[in-house]
Amino acid sequence: MPAKNTPPAADVGALSFEAALKELESIVARLEQGEVELDDSIALYERGQALKAHCEARLKAAEGRLEKIVQGAKGPAGVETADLG
Repeated sequence: MPAKNTPPAADVGALSFEAALKELESIVARLEQGEVELDDSIALYERGQALKAHCEARLKAAEGRLEKIVQGAKGPAGVETADLG
């Protein structure tokens, strides 16, 4: 049973990084309050895991794009690790 006011998990892939992160922060806050029913808590946790995976994938993709930009025409010798943290 999905949590109240939570979009289906299938919608996670369509979210921007910022929207997914904002929703993940909201889920964490709700779960930390401890006032969510058990079934809703489980559904929220599952949604949070999907959002976390989505955010990680988006960050990894962005890191790859940044490395290509830094690399540019210089070839592999110009590759620098992107510091996103």
